Amino acid sequence: MATVDHVIIGTGINALVAGALLARKGRKVVLLEREDRAGGCMMTAEATLPGFHHDVMATTFVLFLTSPAYAELAEDLGRHGLEFCHTAHPTAVLRPGGRATVLGMDRAANVAAFNALAAGDGDRHAADVGGIEADAPFLFALLGGDLWSRGTVKLLAGQAWRRGLNGLKSWIGEALVPARGWLETAYQSEDIQALWVPWVLHCGLTPESTYSGQMAKVVAFALEAAGAPVVKGGSARAVEAFRGLIEEKGGEIRTGVDVDRILVDGGRAVGVETAGGERIMAGNVLASVAPGQLVNRLLRDHARPEEQAGARAYRHGRGNFQMHFALDRPPEWLTEGMDDVALIHLSDGIDAVSKSANEAERGMIPETPTICVGQPHRLDPTRCPDGKAILWLQIPDAPRVITGDAAGEIETDGSWDEATREAFADRIEAILARHIKDFDQIKLARRAYSPADLEAMNVNLVGGDPYGGQCGIDQFFVFRPFPWSRNGSTPVKGLHHIGASTHPGPGLGGGSGFNAAKRLGG
Repeated sequence: MATVDHVIIGTGINALVAGALLARKGRKVVLLEREDRAGGCMMTAEATLPGFHHDVMATTFVLFLTSPAYAELAEDLGRHGLEFCHTAHPTAVLRPGGRATVLGMDRAANVAAFNALAAGDGDRHAADVGGIEADAPFLFALLGGDLWSRGTVKLLAGQAWRRGLNGLKSWIGEALVPARGWLETAYQSEDIQALWVPWVLHCGLTPESTYSGQMAKVVAFALEAAGAPVVKGGSARAVEAFRGLIEEKGGEIRTGVDVDRILVDGGRAVGVETAGGERIMAGNVLASVAPGQLVNRLLRDHARPEEQAGARAYRHGRGNFQMHFALDRPPEWLTEGMDDVALIHLSDGIDAVSKSANEAERGMIPETPTICVGQPHRLDPTRCPDGKAILWLQIPDAPRVITGDAAGEIETDGSWDEATREAFADRIEAILARHIKDFDQIKLARRAYSPADLEAMNVNLVGGDPYGGQCGIDQFFVFRPFPWSRNGSTPVKGLHHIGASTHPGPGLGGGSGFNAAKRLGG
């Protein structure tokens, strides 16, 4: 029976950040992963053909690159091989008629380009991203720090003193505006509206969600400032760098180890027991899992009635659908300016995104899904053989449970079986092919992953939801995952809940792991 300072359940970004920070402080740390690989949603595989290395799920590391966790760990992770690849054009939108709008990392150039689309729109862009930049210390403390703390109270009091109570109230009111309200009132150009609105889906929101406008502004600021970097060699290389650092400091990552329960004695977590019967005793347990896994399985003998009710009521969001292509040569886009863009959304704007998201939330396979196309080979040529190319597609508005097809074309029994998955993949490919010359001739192979496939690879992606739960305001900030939640603490002493289901929510920023480690002296 082993004894360690901290046992961490899971090996996603939050678990790895917490493990690295605690191990660097000399704590004995062990991370336990039920799958045969570490990394959670960070997974690189030859999914289509040998020699073509695809990030099966997460690929863009802008949130990590701009995070406090990276600021503290960058040097150590770099020693262990973490390297990022960039492009000067992080994102673009490509509309059905072939009209495109591209964002660069030069604000002055973006302002000029947007003003050319509609007088004043570039100036408004400068004001919006400039406002995020000016508010960054306050805003990012709310988005990423421990909210239930003296520090946050002091921060709010300072803002109230500087702005006045009514000024602070006005700031909060503006931050709660939905993306539709922000974009339709702020920008004349439908092309600029179309550029930003798909990004709210990557925040687990919709154009009509409260505070989705503020999140879109944050995305705009981050992309312009830091781009849309990928890890050289694939996202699994980031996992390898974390493993190297953790093991260098005496920690351990074990895969293929399914934690069956958290051991509790006298109201305190004292360790874990694996499905194989092994017991690992620890001073603290950190669980990077979805609420249902924590309450209904790991704490099944100790969860209180209110926690059980909370887990039953917890809502998961839309599923993700992932696709990957191996191409015989780099794609020749029919619209100029797309070659070096990291992430291209195929969408026709606010109503199109709203429609596809609404269809998915009602269980319908979207008639015209919102498609995000990544071109990793443009940033990182090591991903595929010379002269070849890969495409990474993410559809963030797939239904978790299918009730029908919005187009009335795909027959389904309500499950994401192979036939349904491939029929939806055909629909997506047909949209993509309209924008690329001779796509059928350059396509070598395709691989699709339905929401059910994603959950099968990671039990915490409930229904293929990669955001750890629906991200509406009633399940976010101080209310995540439950209304009574406080900074990832639990009623069981020594048990800390981290991961996408806890504040600050989903993404590769590693925020909840960072915050937990700091509370534990990491």
